[in-house]
Amino acid sequence: MAKAPGAGRTKTRLSPLLSPHEATRLGCCFLRDMTANIALAGRSTAIDAYVAFAPARSEAAFTQFVEPGTGFVLADGSIPAPAGVVALGTCLLQAMSSLFDRGYGAVGLLNADSPNLPTARLIEAARLLASPGERVVLGSASDGGYYLIGMKAAHADVFRDIDWSTQRVAEQTRARAADLGLAVVELAPWYDVDDPASLRQLLQDLQGASRTAGAYGAPATARFLEANGIAERLAAKLADAGM
Repeated sequence: MAKAPGAGRTKTRLSPLLSPHEATRLGCCFLRDMTANIALAGRSTAIDAYVAFAPARSEAAFTQFVEPGTGFVLADGSIPAPAGVVALGTCLLQAMSSLFDRGYGAVGLLNADSPNLPTARLIEAARLLASPGERVVLGSASDGGYYLIGMKAAHADVFRDIDWSTQRVAEQTRARAADLGLAVVELAPWYDVDDPASLRQLLQDLQGASRTAGAYGAPATARFLEANGIAERLAAKLADAGM
């Protein structure tokens, strides 16, 4: 799930640590690494990669930043949606419905903010979705949202009455699934990178000595962070803030 990269609308919570141009470049590195990670997972199980994008007709803004073979599907929230399905929920439902319309038997939607997500999580999600029986596969994020949601049908009510961009998103999603009688299978939690604290976690995880076991190496992101001295700049900023 990704919006077209652009200065002033990509990774804005990393300002002023990063300039708008740097934040955009970092977001593009995330896209490169995440689509490469999906392709890597696809060597072990059946996975096709797509960017679910917005706004309409912005595919060209992504092509140079994604792994070759990545498809595109519109997810700008422009479809009619049931009552209570709003904002991000409409975009998620649109992406999921479009992919089911293409004949897929299961769809997993992934954020664009976890460049070092362990490849094993993607493989596990795909295998859970391929096994018999209805379920929701959920990878919760440390901020209360989720980094991945997968289903075997486009259950619109899973996205109904969700307080998007709050710490209640994953909890409310579990409740909606329970209302539908759908089992929720949980992947191990991970984190989004969208503010200085989570960027510090990413930097720590990308360093050899403290790298989280199983984390994807995120080479494009790692190169950008190293080339621009982001670790040193972030350390100085956090020190000034007493963190």
